[in-house]
Amino acid sequence: MNDAHNGLTVLVTGGTSGIGKALVEALAAKGCHVLTTSRDPHRLSPTDRVPGVSYLPLDLAEPDGPDRLAEDLERLGVLGEIDVLINNAGESQSGPFEELPAEAIERLFRTNVFGPVRLSQLVLPGMRARRTGRIIMVGSMLASFPLAHRSSYSAAKAALRTFATAARQELSPFGVWVSVVEPGSIATGIGLRRTKYLEDGSPYTDDVTTMLEHLDANERGGIPAEKVAATIIDAIVSPRPREFYAVGSRAPLPFLLKRALPRSLMSKIVAAQHGLKR
Repeated sequence: MNDAHNGLTVLVTGGTSGIGKALVEALAAKGCHVLTTSRDPHRLSPTDRVPGVSYLPLDLAEPDGPDRLAEDLERLGVLGEIDVLINNAGESQSGPFEELPAEAIERLFRTNVFGPVRLSQLVLPGMRARRTGRIIMVGSMLASFPLAHRSSYSAAKAALRTFATAARQELSPFGVWVSVVEPGSIATGIGLRRTKYLEDGSPYTDDVTTMLEHLDANERGGIPAEKVAATIIDAIVSPRPREFYAVGSRAPLPFLLKRALPRSLMSKIVAAQHGLKR
């Protein structure tokens, strides 16, 4: 896997916008056999599709979504031939810890944790049998730097990273490498798609409004999705990819500060960057 031009078969979830779309375009241009997913591929216009890329249905919020995708991959004859799985699709969620609906938290974990884990399990037998493969989890720097009113999202991405870290130890003897890529602020327009929860008359209204204003501004000024895609491609083609990659939000500086500063001070810095006084 030392050359992204060698016809790798790559499955990218959520490849119709943001980081996923940038990845699909870059990998297709490099000659990879790219398959990607959308909740409803039939609604995609020709301009939404990258030539030569296969678009398959997948809704990770549905408990059987990954297994149904595996059935489609089996019908196409590629389930056991996936060289690279990039678990990119996910939901961004915000809301006060006290007010987050239980069903919203459950959906978020199905989408951001359980779905990617199950899909990884389904492609692993083929990778392990061929003794080669890459699984890349697209996380978030909020897993490393939790933020007020993003508790569910931060927790889900932290869970995904921990799954990946342990799985890497299990799978590396078989030539299968698992990596996590944690983007910071990325200019993908994800703020427009974020699910938001805030009760009428909530005592957290001012705090949430301030946080979201700063969060959206940071994302608008963030790095382009193509830079994250390039980092992920580096992990694909490396003979021994790193366990962890961080990109955006002036990384690796925040991680250096995290090691050097008391945890309470780091939390105050993260809050202050989003307009919150703690």
